[in-house]
Amino acid sequence: MFARAAARRGLQPAERKQQVTLRVDSDVLRWFRAQGRGYQSRINALLRAYVQAHRDR
Repeated sequence: MFARAAARRGLQPAERKQQVTLRVDSDVLRWFRAQGRGYQSRINALLRAYVQAHRDR
């Protein structure tokens, strides 16, 4: 547990995540799940990258 901990002293608290229901195509979900543990975090990271790329437009 401690090996994965991150020190956040002096930083803003991390924004809390919200649980949502999201419908995606079966093949897309199957592909992400096949990547192993953390697939939901990877989906979140991709969505965040998309938002950041399009926010500046």
